[in-house]
Amino acid sequence: MSSRSTIRIILLIILVLMVAGGAKFASIYRNVFSPNLRTPDQKPYYLLIPTGADWQEVTDSISRHKLARNPRSLNWVAQKKKYPGRVRPGRYKVTDGMSNGAFVNMLRSGSQDPVDVVINIARTPEDLAQRLSEQIEPTADEIMERMKDDNYIAEFGFTQQTILGMFLPNTYEFWWNTTPDNFFKRMHREYEKFWTHDRISKARKTGLDQNEVITLASILINETNKEDEYRRMAGVYVNRLNNGIRLQADPTVKFALGDFERQRILKKDTQIDSPHNTYLHDGLPPGPIALPTIGAIDAVLDYEQHEFLYFCAREDFSGYHNFARTLDQHNKYARSYQKALNRRNILQ
Repeated sequence: MSSRSTIRIILLIILVLMVAGGAKFASIYRNVFSPNLRTPDQKPYYLLIPTGADWQEVTDSISRHKLARNPRSLNWVAQKKKYPGRVRPGRYKVTDGMSNGAFVNMLRSGSQDPVDVVINIARTPEDLAQRLSEQIEPTADEIMERMKDDNYIAEFGFTQQTILGMFLPNTYEFWWNTTPDNFFKRMHREYEKFWTHDRISKARKTGLDQNEVITLASILINETNKEDEYRRMAGVYVNRLNNGIRLQADPTVKFALGDFERQRILKKDTQIDSPHNTYLHDGLPPGPIALPTIGAIDAVLDYEQHEFLYFCAREDFSGYHNFARTLDQHNKYARSYQKALNRRNILQ
């Protein structure tokens, strides 16, 4: 074989190796950098990886939601980046067209997206626990376990009767996989932040402590949906408390009955044996009967000063109330409202 032929063979081998190497490089490049993740309707999708999950559970979730166009290439990249041994729980934002490399890097580094936890309406601790479990990883049972632990909630200054008041309505940013304990600690910090020196000073002037303010505010939001009545209505209750008159608040009877949709409270209903029944017991209930709004809490702190001792829903069903200074005047308003209920055949 001539030297020229030998050179040609060597060049051909080199060319073949370059082509093969280039093809392999191109394959690796595609696996790592080409778009492979897809999301429903091309909108961001949030992948939830539970605490303690392994790579198999992650791949099962990816497969179940059909997030990877080519699962094999995703698995290859995950193995090369040694992700299967570094699974981190959390809520991860998957965007349509994301590459395997970007996706695995996000999961491996734990670069999760926070969740906006919305706390608004809740009538009982059980109700709140259920709503929270739909937004963060801890289950309703795990949250309730803490709420029912007297020693645990005592560390925050609450009892089972008052613990609902620690969770002030607002939107809070959390990691999805926050632990129940960290969640409670954060909510207590938010509670203490809310109770500024100014608010505490106002509470003292009303003669109520912080829990009593929240409890009274929880009655207000169940008495009316007209926020412009909050301060006047709060003034009625403060006047009754100061004069030793039972509150006789219908929402406390609904709470005792466990019937929050009832439109009419009957005489027999007011006899239900419950510490929350303000027809039978003096003063405020032992704790809030719902989560009050911030506006209702501030309305109690800035209650309207007047001489009204009574109020009754207006007979026009506008949602507003007639306020009265005397029992005779109040009874007149009450009879008009009762007649309106009868006309509408509202019996309870």
